[in-house]
Amino acid sequence: MAVILVASMQALGHIDQLLNVAEGLVTRGDRVTVLTSSRHADRIRAVGATPAALPPEAEFDEADLDAEFPGRSKTSGVRRLNFDFVNTVLGPMPHQTAALTALMQSTRYDAILADAGFFGIVPFLLGDPAARPPVLSYSTTPLMVSSCDHAPTGLGMLPSATTLGRVRNRALNVLSQRVLLRASQRAANQHLRGLNSPALPVFVSDAGVLADRYIAPTVPMFDYPRSDLPANVRFVGAVHPRLTVGFRRPGWWSALSGDKPVVHVTQSAIDNADLGRLVEPTIEAFADEDAIVVATTGGRPVDQMKIPLPANTFVAEHIPYEILLPHVDVMVTNGNYCAVQRALSAGVPLVMGGDTEDKPEVAARVEWTGAGVNLRTGTPSVGQIRRAVLAVLGDARYLHRARELESAYARRDGVAEIAALVDEVIAERARLTPQADHANLGRADTKSPPS
Repeated sequence: MAVILVASMQALGHIDQLLNVAEGLVTRGDRVTVLTSSRHADRIRAVGATPAALPPEAEFDEADLDAEFPGRSKTSGVRRLNFDFVNTVLGPMPHQTAALTALMQSTRYDAILADAGFFGIVPFLLGDPAARPPVLSYSTTPLMVSSCDHAPTGLGMLPSATTLGRVRNRALNVLSQRVLLRASQRAANQHLRGLNSPALPVFVSDAGVLADRYIAPTVPMFDYPRSDLPANVRFVGAVHPRLTVGFRRPGWWSALSGDKPVVHVTQSAIDNADLGRLVEPTIEAFADEDAIVVATTGGRPVDQMKIPLPANTFVAEHIPYEILLPHVDVMVTNGNYCAVQRALSAGVPLVMGGDTEDKPEVAARVEWTGAGVNLRTGTPSVGQIRRAVLAVLGDARYLHRARELESAYARRDGVAEIAALVDEVIAERARLTPQADHANLGRADTKSPPS
């Protein structure tokens, strides 16, 4: 039995995936503690793990980031990515580090599985490896490592490994790191100085390469090929949230079993404050089409819809994907990474309309695979959405590529492969660490941040 610490940001898109991994580790007999927001304590206990709460200072209301962080609503694209990284990812870092320090001083952990957005782990990665357990970093977004074969994260550009493409990539990487996302790098190093830690030896978005293993919870087919892929990166297949228990199908459910194509539209559970960005235009686009539209609000009350609902449209706050997706012909989404992989795992082609957080990168990967249409905007018009959906429905190549990805995902078991990686790093450390030092794993050394 191994003693594992899982550390996650509070957002559902992060904790949902890691709770599924935690449950798999518990099921095989490991003792698992999950460090995240206190509001997830009951869900952590439900998978058999022990909750550990982050201090309130590390938390924020991810359902209304514009109100939580003044000035955010005036940003978009790379500026939004930079703004969110500084405030939501790096802002909680000192408090996360303090919580990790307290746990590691009281318990000897055999390994730590850390959300790649949980930057509180970074000071430990920059310290003496012998003074900490092995760390596996888990990416909840498309892999953000820099490469000579693609443009930097945030631009949503397709990769190119040609001679001219690599010249472009190098120039854009320099621009991104030294200008566009410079504030993120400076903020990270400022926090590290305050924690008595060395500065980052890599760009801030590449911090996952400092871990013993960097987990990409997807299939290689859904990510760009890189000739310079870091040696510690492991593709494991998708990690989906736990299956829903007790869901009651609404009265209109039988309408999904007819001959009409079913179009599902969602703005996920975060970027959904304004349903007029994607959900409402999609409903309007198919009000007079011979199709069924199923919209989910990501938890927002259905009565927040500002348009009348046509007879062919059904709306719910949430519908479990394992129940809905087998009925869907095309999914229209702003690009939540987990939701997109759920769709592709079910062989459902996509229409992408998002421009916040990591969504342009997710959309670019869908476009690159040929499994959908990238609208390249977060506020597409009714006409743009209609044309894109009809193009996907009318061209079998999109469905074919989605089905190929479905097969690729089906061949992998993300949770099982992560469990194997946990065993791998524990065994690796046991071989390399003298017994006397091994007994002290998890205790902060003199360079570690204070509790």
